[in-house]
Amino acid sequence: MIFQNSLEFAQQLDAEDKLSKYRQEFHFPQVNKKDVIYFTGNSLGLQPKRTQKFVDEVMKDWRELAVEGHFYAEKPWWEYHELLAEGLGKVVGAGAHEISVMNTLTVNLHLLMVSFYRPNKKRYKIICEEKAFPSDQYMLQSQVKFHGFDSSDAIIEVKKREGEHAWRTEDILDKINEVGDELALVLLGGVNYYNGQVLDMEAITRVGKSVGAFVGWDLAHAVGNVKLKLHDWNADFAAWCSYKYMNSGPGNASGIFVNERYLDKKDIPRFEGWWGTKKDTRFLMQPEFDPIETADAWQLSNPPILSIAPYLASLELFDEVGMDTLIDKQRKIVAYLEFILAEIDKEVESSFEIITPMERGCQLSVFLHGEGRSLFDYLMKNGVITDWREPNVIRLAPAPFYCSFEDMYNFGQILKEGILLNQN
Repeated sequence: MIFQNSLEFAQQLDAEDKLSKYRQEFHFPQVNKKDVIYFTGNSLGLQPKRTQKFVDEVMKDWRELAVEGHFYAEKPWWEYHELLAEGLGKVVGAGAHEISVMNTLTVNLHLLMVSFYRPNKKRYKIICEEKAFPSDQYMLQSQVKFHGFDSSDAIIEVKKREGEHAWRTEDILDKINEVGDELALVLLGGVNYYNGQVLDMEAITRVGKSVGAFVGWDLAHAVGNVKLKLHDWNADFAAWCSYKYMNSGPGNASGIFVNERYLDKKDIPRFEGWWGTKKDTRFLMQPEFDPIETADAWQLSNPPILSIAPYLASLELFDEVGMDTLIDKQRKIVAYLEFILAEIDKEVESSFEIITPMERGCQLSVFLHGEGRSLFDYLMKNGVITDWREPNVIRLAPAPFYCSFEDMYNFGQILKEGILLNQN
């Protein structure tokens, strides 16, 4: 398709967009009495309007049933989290039995490390990406120290090549093979938070498994954003947050994937709690842990129902639309955003550099050469909610559920105005 930098063309694209009606399913903040152009679904997704109904249902059941809501609510609380498993399985490419919802992302990564980081004197090293998100760095450092290893030796960061902004798959695979039988775990971000790169998760998982390592994925920026096939790729485990592209609300519950080959096993290392026991014996209060046959065996306590109700509301939207349809629009709207940036670059004496490679999801990370924080501030004051990363990068993530092509055009005009104002 040949794009045009015009309002009429953008509106034509919106008229042809099968997902355009879903924009009305979300609440938008307003700046200057207008809905914002929202580019930070990679940080916190907008609130679906149907969320209120799901939360109100829980509040009503609590009010009218109190403790009996655990068993007699329309959606009984003791198995409420199970309602998310099938929908999440579709989103991440897994069976419902391989999915659970619990805790928050870093807590779940720590819990999964109990099962999947089992170092010994020979095989103890972990491969991660250079400058992983700080939570992952801190988590990995504390895990290797807990096991008595020096993090400077045990943690191996795969670096980008000099002068490049993205990782090369062959460099990651070469590093896995180089570490070889010393490698205990590969744990990478499936989509990098900073440059928006989608790693070749299938190839990395295959090679990591071939040298005898466990392979896990932090999918914070991947779930609800890119096509995932965790089961088919043979990943051992994964975890993700739910409040970015999944729109479940600030700090909401995390999801986990555990490959089915590890399920229904009593001998796997694991921190265990009451809610991980089989449902038919749970209330017998037996002294021995009897793991439920699904990934719920990694649960410790009964889930926070008020917290996960918004997650269920959002999953209803994902189930209606499907990941393939979302990704089709995502590719088109990101391509149009890239076109708009190139057109504005021609019109002003500035220079944008997109550091996100073609292996991408929703996010474009853009170096604003010659521009500073004042341009970001101008965008924010004029209704463009975006994200600033030092030294001069803005992250733009047009989530396909609620961002429009007209948003992309209007953003270009506001961006141009901000640059020209700074130049004058």
